[in-house]
Amino acid sequence: MSTPSDADLILHNGRITTLSDGKPDVSAVAVRDGKILATGTDAEVLRHKTDRTKVIDLAGRRVIPGLADSHLHVIRGGLNYNMELRWDGVPSLADALRLLKEQARRTPAPQWVRVVGGWTEFQFVERRMPTLDEINAAAPETPVFILHLYDRALLNGAALRAVGYTKDTPDPPGGLIQRDKAGNPTGMLIAKPNAMILYATLAKGPKLPFADQLNSTRQFMRELNRLGLTSVVDAGGGFQNYPDDYAVIEQLARDDQMTLRIAYNLFTQRPGNELDDFKAWSKLIRPGDGDDMYRCNGAGEMLVFSAADFEDFLEPRPDLSPSLEGDLEPVIAFLSEHRWPFRLHATYEESITRFLDVFEKVDRRIPFNGLRWWFDHAETVSAKNLDRIAALGGGIAIQHRMAFQGEYFIDRYGAEAARHAPPIRQMLRAGIPVGGGTDATRVASYNPWIGLYWLVAGKTVGGTPLYTDTEKLTREEALRLYTTDNAWFSGEPGKKGRIEPGQLADLVALTDDYFTIPEERIKSLESVLTVLGGKIVHGAGPFAGHNPPPLPFSPSWSPPGTYGGYHAAAVKSAVAHPSATRARNRGFDAGCDCFVI
Repeated sequence: MSTPSDADLILHNGRITTLSDGKPDVSAVAVRDGKILATGTDAEVLRHKTDRTKVIDLAGRRVIPGLADSHLHVIRGGLNYNMELRWDGVPSLADALRLLKEQARRTPAPQWVRVVGGWTEFQFVERRMPTLDEINAAAPETPVFILHLYDRALLNGAALRAVGYTKDTPDPPGGLIQRDKAGNPTGMLIAKPNAMILYATLAKGPKLPFADQLNSTRQFMRELNRLGLTSVVDAGGGFQNYPDDYAVIEQLARDDQMTLRIAYNLFTQRPGNELDDFKAWSKLIRPGDGDDMYRCNGAGEMLVFSAADFEDFLEPRPDLSPSLEGDLEPVIAFLSEHRWPFRLHATYEESITRFLDVFEKVDRRIPFNGLRWWFDHAETVSAKNLDRIAALGGGIAIQHRMAFQGEYFIDRYGAEAARHAPPIRQMLRAGIPVGGGTDATRVASYNPWIGLYWLVAGKTVGGTPLYTDTEKLTREEALRLYTTDNAWFSGEPGKKGRIEPGQLADLVALTDDYFTIPEERIKSLESVLTVLGGKIVHGAGPFAGHNPPPLPFSPSWSPPGTYGGYHAAAVKSAVAHPSATRARNRGFDAGCDCFVI
């Protein structure tokens, strides 16, 4: 006969960081009914063992709470994951082009080879972008689309033919189709600074059938589990309309096939009709609808299109439309009146000032009064505006975009400005809720350990120093941004983010000890055991026997089915050759022509 003190699962003989004030470090944890039952010494916790308890010896492994990402485009990313060749972490351009060539041979018509974000030329030993000639040589027949951050896309000749771009195709507003002397498109699309040309072109490619999208989303969740993620706040995205483009994730939720907790925000889709979008959605769903695995979290990150301050540091800061205030105010008023939490993309101080003017105006008429809201990004926010954010009860979700664009930022604004981009220490001192995230998959990589490395080491993925010791975070501070502190952004403080009795049983055993390994090795950390609500969703190494059954990739030509996702082995290679990394760092010249193809 089971009693309330009987455990379903016990992990013992470990080094468990709970992030709990009462017992910050323990050796064992017991789980019952998806929640933490007890923590403590092995002897204390093993008292909860019965004949039905699964007991796992951690053999001294470091265990942390399951990681959370407060800004990841996981729903959109899941629909496309099985189609995308990932260059995340690939150590050299030669390797990247080899992967491209091999994948082009196995990709059937009319499908494309897509490399969609998560990489930067500064990760390559060559310290440069691929040329269009190299891309065309690697893939002369199969369409290739390569997205680099939010600044450009590279298309081979086959892709130009597939999307129909010719010398007669006009440049869209805020975008540029690069042309040769005869006026023909070269294959480079440039955001100046509007990235819509990049996304609209990507959207022209074939989609996966529904069954393959189900598989793709499950594979993406498994990839995130492999890296220690158990929770995500989905930030919506362009061409991700509710409810049509949520059919896949909602079926997986109904079928109990989720291996990641997802709280999703709704991203407006129709310029000029943003308020109508939110009014329509408010009749279909309300924040909080759903359960602990899948539920509505609020509005954003796009609230009105006139407020989009594109973060392309290769281009000057955009001046936002004079209509911004008139467009934004009714939307914020509607959200506040109907108690919809909201988030807003905001890169620059100048934009944040205008947004706060609107928020304060609405708050005087329809008080926020504890309504949860936050800015995303905020790289150049000022101390004055931090005080205004704190006064309105707002938060800031930061991402490791500077780890991928830091060199560009330094080139445009200088190293001193980069030291405070974003000013995380000032945010924390102001008492503002701050959460960590990636903004994957179209800019930075979805690997949370790159974000933790960026916070702790203060460097880009290419090794360029950004922050001094006073701006860097300790390892525990950084970990809290990806665990306990992120619970605020999904509206779940006190429910998850710690390993303590009563909280959701989400925890991760690591390949190495996050707290003691050299900084450079933080980038190569992975999970060897990921537990979600007391259920094991990933096992590797000594715990491979606990891994869920294999899930074959579909379609069969899927790039991650052959190459996997994040290339952790590449990071380990860089760690093994630190002198080469230092040499590459010394070779960086912000004024070089390595950005020109």
